Amino acid sequence: VSVWVCVCLSVCLCLFGCVCACLFVCVCLGVCACVSMCLSISVCVRLSVCVSFCLHVCLFACLYACVCVLLCVFALVVYRLYEEFPIMSNGESNLTQLYTKEAVDFIQARQNNKTPFLLYWAVDATHTPIYASKPFLGTSQRGLYGDAVRELDDSVGRILKALSDADLDNNTLVIFSSDNGGATYAKTEGGSNGPLLCGKETTFEGGMREPTIAYWPGRIPANSVSHQLGSLMDLFSTALTLGGVDIPSDRIIDGIDLSPALFNASIVDRPIFYYRGNEMMAVRVGIYKAHYWTWTNSIDEFNNGVDFCPGEVINNVTSHDQVNHTLQPLVFHLGQDPGEKFPLKSHSANYKAAMQIIEPIVANHKEKLVPGEPQLNKCDPAVQNWAPPGCEALKKCLPVPEHKQTDCTWPH
Repeated sequence: VSVWVCVCLSVCLCLFGCVCACLFVCVCLGVCACVSMCLSISVCVRLSVCVSFCLHVCLFACLYACVCVLLCVFALVVYRLYEEFPIMSNGESNLTQLYTKEAVDFIQARQNNKTPFLLYWAVDATHTPIYASKPFLGTSQRGLYGDAVRELDDSVGRILKALSDADLDNNTLVIFSSDNGGATYAKTEGGSNGPLLCGKETTFEGGMREPTIAYWPGRIPANSVSHQLGSLMDLFSTALTLGGVDIPSDRIIDGIDLSPALFNASIVDRPIFYYRGNEMMAVRVGIYKAHYWTWTNSIDEFNNGVDFCPGEVINNVTSHDQVNHTLQPLVFHLGQDPGEKFPLKSHSANYKAAMQIIEPIVANHKEKLVPGEPQLNKCDPAVQNWAPPGCEALKKCLPVPEHKQTDCTWPH
């Protein structure tokens, strides 16, 4: 839309410029004729003067057209490329405001459109490098990270207001969540996971358990709390159900429909499997969680200052070696011990009762699991976005290297 608006505006400006140029030519010719007649200048001289004026007018028109073309190109580049939105040394950047405006405009455009829509709004201001726009800089006691969180909070409010103003809030499900826990290794530039153990990159609760808010006035009771075990993969199945689309049966779908939990306060009994790479590290069933492997990060990384569990040292749990507990998994009661600090004694009744439920679930999972080839196992420099659309106008297209697949190395 922005590109076409600019094109139309430029065309109008060009037409206006041509009209002005024609009027200017007429005036020049008139002046030239009057002067030549009054001063009895020869026909040859009169023609020379008139031609000179016409050439100047043509030059003006060409320059004007070039400016209009540049305006169109600039609009095309800004609309299609986001590589040149800088983050200042003090952390100032306007990108969250741009993301928010896009979301609000998207909603407003659908005010009179009765068809279903999906808005996936994934902002990254709290992900390194952290940034916030000028009105939010220095407004929190949490530093730049807190400023970014405050701006995200404000943006969510603006998006919800746009839904309400468009009279769409009573017919729209809003989900607010995250892809992982806070990056505790980032120290003051990462989030806090409260009482939960460790953070991002781990399969402890601090790395995998995120707060999630579901909002739908008139459908989801306000101030209600659900203890349903959920995964972001469930949003796919839930969206299909709400859209009246059957969940595909010709392939394995990992997520489940969360509608019963959202609208009927029902609990769907299901396990959650925690993977790191190709390895099943842990499983949660109900209130119990069993760790089959534990690992934070390598001792080399730790010695270089990268700590996934700062200030949290639990023997045989937060280890820098990959510890195999498959023969006797570590089991935690997450209701009584959400921080995973006190594993149940293997000879206790609670441990035995929990494992009696967990073991067949894990066995069934591994028996029926059809392993796929993880896409991130192979690295190929050619698949990166070297020449995105619009780069020609910026003259910043990079040469695409030849395809060369290698085994990726992921230290975590």
